[in-house]
Amino acid sequence: MQELSRKNKLFTDSVIRRMTRIAIANNAINLAQGFPDFDPPKAITDRLAEVSAEGPHQYPITMGAPNFREALARKAGRFMGRTLDPNTDMVVTIGSTEAMVDTIFALTNPGDKIIMFSPYFENYRAQAIMADCEPIFVPLVPPTFNFDADVLEDAFKQGAKAILICNPSNPSGKVFTYDELKLIADLCIKYDVYAIMDEVYEHIIYEGHKHVYMNSIPGMWERTVSCSSLSKTYSITGWRLGYAIAPKHLMDRIKQYHDFNAVGAASPLMEAACVGLNMPDSYYKEFGDHYAHMKKLFTKGLDDIGIQYTDPQGAYFVLADIGPYLKKGQTDVDFCEKMVEKVGVACVPGTSFFMEDVNNIVRVHFAKKDDTLYEALNRLADLKAKMG
Repeated sequence: MQELSRKNKLFTDSVIRRMTRIAIANNAINLAQGFPDFDPPKAITDRLAEVSAEGPHQYPITMGAPNFREALARKAGRFMGRTLDPNTDMVVTIGSTEAMVDTIFALTNPGDKIIMFSPYFENYRAQAIMADCEPIFVPLVPPTFNFDADVLEDAFKQGAKAILICNPSNPSGKVFTYDELKLIADLCIKYDVYAIMDEVYEHIIYEGHKHVYMNSIPGMWERTVSCSSLSKTYSITGWRLGYAIAPKHLMDRIKQYHDFNAVGAASPLMEAACVGLNMPDSYYKEFGDHYAHMKKLFTKGLDDIGIQYTDPQGAYFVLADIGPYLKKGQTDVDFCEKMVEKVGVACVPGTSFFMEDVNNIVRVHFAKKDDTLYEALNRLADLKAKMG
């Protein structure tokens, strides 16, 4: 038989999703894949119950149901500080993952280079490879995850077509400051580079930090694509409702890829999710406070146990140091798989996120009920003894 594609040899399956499968098989607490174990807002699920009877149940307009896009334009525009046209500036996708893929294909050609910060969300590298693009990695230096401006400009000088930024960052929890984004924006303009922003954690920001939208910086609306989703903001990760926002000259291309990749997002879910998009500002304040509570609970527990970690500025992950618990010659992948079996808690090996040579870091998330977090911390309390 003829040879299959060679591209898949350049990346593995998702280690994050693999750890979820291992967690399920061992009845472990899943702190690997970032989804909550608490319910979405009741108003959304109540509306879904109504929609299940009354519809819609057929194909939506490819770019997304009109009422959903209108609600999204109001909500996103309010936070971005600009008026968005629901007909020209956005497309509704099957999760932010599809939004990112459509965007990369729409903006690049085979052989183009995409700048990414390391650590990075594992999807990005695979998505770039699937588009026949070359990733250029710029390190974010722990524990504050700052970057060297000269190193970043060197990456731009290599002829990059785009820069891909997760803000707030998965997995580091970094929230880029205005000054950092302005520096990046100036480089984008100087070297004629597009900015692809993954902003799914835009409403999970901790005290002392602020989320700044790249497309709000002067000169950047014209060259920025903002990808996000409803998954985290409304605790509906399984609904797979994402979107991209960009000016018309970029959006026309993105819509074209979306049309043939996905046809459209789920009609009944868009109808029900309009309730979430129409939530008042008080919802986002309560939502942020809830995550601040979970962060405080979980990080205090890690402090009490003595596990070292980096303090996130946003999102809901910590990068924990497993160096004191590793056996000689043991990899972080082996450690994580054994921890699921022996401790009953799943996390993600850091080598999934770093291009640098690391073997002592794991990503752990805390988007869980209090009881779940307390039980996870209880299991981690005697980690060294359980791991042998």
